[in-house]
Amino acid sequence: MSGSLSDLDLYRVQVKNVTEITMFILMGFTDDFEAQVFLFLLFLAIYLFTLMGNLGLVFLVIVDSRLHNPMYYFLSVLSLLDACYSSVVTPKMIANFLVESKTIPYLACVTQTFLLVTFGTTECFLLAAMAYDRYVAIYNPLRYPVSMAPRVYVSLIIASYVGGILHASVHTVATFSLSFCASNEIRHVFCDIPPLLAISCSDTHTNQLLLFYFVGSIEIVTVLIVLISYGFILLAILRMCSAEGRRKVFSTCGSHLTGVSIYHGTILFMYLRPSSSYALDHDMIVSLFYSIVIPMLNPVIYSLRNKDVKEAIKRVLGKNWFVHKVHFHSKH
Repeated sequence: MSGSLSDLDLYRVQVKNVTEITMFILMGFTDDFEAQVFLFLLFLAIYLFTLMGNLGLVFLVIVDSRLHNPMYYFLSVLSLLDACYSSVVTPKMIANFLVESKTIPYLACVTQTFLLVTFGTTECFLLAAMAYDRYVAIYNPLRYPVSMAPRVYVSLIIASYVGGILHASVHTVATFSLSFCASNEIRHVFCDIPPLLAISCSDTHTNQLLLFYFVGSIEIVTVLIVLISYGFILLAILRMCSAEGRRKVFSTCGSHLTGVSIYHGTILFMYLRPSSSYALDHDMIVSLFYSIVIPMLNPVIYSLRNKDVKEAIKRVLGKNWFVHKVHFHSKH
């Protein structure tokens, strides 16, 4: 009888551990104070640059009528997405560098995971839509206004977000249906699926399969769309007679291809591997790269190599300088 009671008590303790995890602890990089201060300043600078670059690009597309075409609408949506993507991760992460308690409430962890997967997946679909847009514009420019009418590009943007939300819903529900009775210490700087699976005491085999098949399918479909689109773009380039036309196409498409390659490379490395190969330091750096560094790089990639964007920046800055000068002289 006493043996059965002790078993019952043990069961109650286990149930308590399973049901009463109200927060997780984000273990982060290091406990060294000087290193944490340095990382705080570094990631704060990256975050501010990310917000200024991406929101600046959105502002530029809104105010400059010469950028009012589908290509730049897609770019502004991508920039807004990157600003949100970085904002899901960075503020909490940089705050944790300066505080003793690196906890995150259970619901906040659920929300962070859901938003990360939503924005990450939406970006995959959006990059594929941007490749299709470039194919339509270059391969058949005369039909471009009809082929990429507002109903088409708005539908592609909405479909990208719907796809992202549905994909995130599947993984968030599957991940947080697991038990976390072994530990609530996440060996990461934010809530992501692989480190959460690593600390679960449930069988995560189904979750691993979901990750592999869903992420794999999305990667295959979106990368194929990009490759096929650029295959047709290459054919169009080979038919071009003018060197100036080729140069313009290369500068526009080169920046997009750079962004696509960096993004998909890190996603493939992070998610399409067995859980046994999950390594703290390497994977933390890779996930920081796609969630924090890539959103910072995208405005640079898409603006520095784009003549239209550079001219729009000059026009906006020139106009503001002129208005300021007129205002200054009128007061004197």
